[in-house]
Amino acid sequence: MFSRIYEIDDLLQLREYLMGFSDCEKVRAYLSAEFLKYSRYRNAEEWNRAVRLCECLAIIGWGNLEPLEAIKGIYFNGNPNTFFINRNAKVRFFDAVWSKRKEGMAIDFGASSFLGSPDAPLMKSPISEDVIGEIRSMKLNSQRNWIPKNPICITCGLANCYANSKPVIESMEQELKPALNQRMRPELYGNAVNRIILNCSFSFYDNYHCKTNYIIADESLCLKQKDFYPALLGMFSEKEIEDNGYYLRNRFTYVPFRADTGMTRVGIVLEKEFSELPHLRQKQVLSEYFLHAVNQCAKRLCKKVNYDFKLMINDFTAILEEWQGKVK
Repeated sequence: MFSRIYEIDDLLQLREYLMGFSDCEKVRAYLSAEFLKYSRYRNAEEWNRAVRLCECLAIIGWGNLEPLEAIKGIYFNGNPNTFFINRNAKVRFFDAVWSKRKEGMAIDFGASSFLGSPDAPLMKSPISEDVIGEIRSMKLNSQRNWIPKNPICITCGLANCYANSKPVIESMEQELKPALNQRMRPELYGNAVNRIILNCSFSFYDNYHCKTNYIIADESLCLKQKDFYPALLGMFSEKEIEDNGYYLRNRFTYVPFRADTGMTRVGIVLEKEFSELPHLRQKQVLSEYFLHAVNQCAKRLCKKVNYDFKLMINDFTAILEEWQGKVK
């Protein structure tokens, strides 16, 4: 009866099809049962079915089940990584790492993990004794209609930093990010924006072979990638650049917004002098940079998308102000 959900690819048509049924509860019950079946996917075809079911449930509502989003990401080794997350960025059910083969894609069960879900406490792991699962020659999909969740995603490009910044980064991971996931109110902002990713790059120097000390370019110069090294040579000798690991970068780098994913990204670069500041001041500076980046994104997007940036930024500001008061 509902087999057409796997045949309709257009989200608008899928919505029309699902909302055309008079008994929404019956549809939801079917979709929920199918999702629980495919939440332990064992190959690419089953993962893609789970993605479609998540897209359907995002349209018709998850009912008593925890709303989840099916995501295809990248593992640290560059291979695909697929998983489900809730609104607090907690991974549910099966977190799979994939192996690329000549014939297609297969799950690397040795690198994958089963986390389960409160919705199915008795569900067992699908992890096989085989290291590599069934190979299927098909693209891995990712959900296109995201669930309401905290739109501010703060990441670090590299874990490396100077020692004095480690407590601040730990506080960002353990205090700020959970507060954003729990206290932002995405249901009130709209659904045009999925994520504004703020990616921080910290200077570091480990006295061995890794050294990266960022020099921040004058904002008025509007330098491009090809301009960085020539401009840096005007500031330091080649030996100074090599010995100190100097890299000239803009403070902020903005990646264009993609309406199909609802995502945009801002790179934020931090110089060595930042890490020499007291912890409270580091938090204050980071908060200033985060707000500047988000405000700039809002200015670029406010006329293009229907989204309550003002309310979102007010919530973000309040959480940042509280975070600055927590000093370890």
